[in-house]
Amino acid sequence: MSILRKDPLSNGWVIVTPDRGLRPSDFGSVESTKKGGFCPFCPGNEGKTPPEIYAFREAGSKVNQPGWWVRTIPNKFAVLRTEGELQRRGQGIYDLMNGVGAHEIVVESTNHDANLDTIGTHQVEEIIRMHVDRMTKLRGDSRFRYIQIFKNHGAAAGANLDHPHSQIIALPITPRWVKEELNCASLHYQRKERCLFCDILNEEMEEGERIVFQNEHFVAFAPFASKFPFETWILPKEHCANFHTIRDELIKPFAECVRTTLSMLFSTLQDPPFNFLVHTAPVYYKKANYWKTIEDDYHWHMEIIPRLTKVAGFEWGTGFYINPTLPEDAARYLREGTR
Repeated sequence: MSILRKDPLSNGWVIVTPDRGLRPSDFGSVESTKKGGFCPFCPGNEGKTPPEIYAFREAGSKVNQPGWWVRTIPNKFAVLRTEGELQRRGQGIYDLMNGVGAHEIVVESTNHDANLDTIGTHQVEEIIRMHVDRMTKLRGDSRFRYIQIFKNHGAAAGANLDHPHSQIIALPITPRWVKEELNCASLHYQRKERCLFCDILNEEMEEGERIVFQNEHFVAFAPFASKFPFETWILPKEHCANFHTIRDELIKPFAECVRTTLSMLFSTLQDPPFNFLVHTAPVYYKKANYWKTIEDDYHWHMEIIPRLTKVAGFEWGTGFYINPTLPEDAARYLREGTR
């Protein structure tokens, strides 16, 4: 029999269908996205990309030349651009503003065929440091309200290039789905004076059934109301609202948790297409009662979503998601490396 589970972070509902009981091998193989040919992200092709914004590179190496190991550049096909003013305005009943923001690409490795599960924990640390640096810089622009870090891996997840990279978009508004989390977290705090995310984390650690991996500082688990099969979240055990304020000594254990979790997904699901996204507190700005308890009630986290099923008419029409794999089973498959 199907089970309806409520997501406490959005108040949305998920339909889990354990009678289908899909195992990792039931999702079928994913067509390779390896296309070959020219790659603008490979070393030696720096002149074929927009000029770099920032890079971690060898001492003495020149800007826009080889010698880097993580490199950030503007997206050539940016959805938002830094030039201009927002000019918020109304048009009758409608609201609009100029498409001002930032859209950056973080080239994660010089190795075209690398994946986050194979490049080593130290390199993942360096990628995280770049994300933190760029988010910190972008949050200093008063036009921006939210900074989204995300990665598309595989064509089915939206990746157009094979070379390992992630993206950062600075938005002039806070996304709706993040607002849902913020509002649910705020209401929970008002009622109980506790962080909703911390409560979820404590519950997951106590039950243990949905835990995928954990170390001293981070926990990866399958959410109780997972919208997608093998969806996995990573949360810091220490309460913190803002990703960009992560302490330096926590970057290595976070990198270890990310790399290990992705290795489990790659091994169990045979290199699935996936998205990851970092949800963090929005940029604070002057506004009456603007999430005044956010430092206490919000908790940054990473969401990893394998793209194994399609969102169809029912999901779009109702806002319900159908997950054919119990989160408890998904976590067990990942822990055991079961196909």
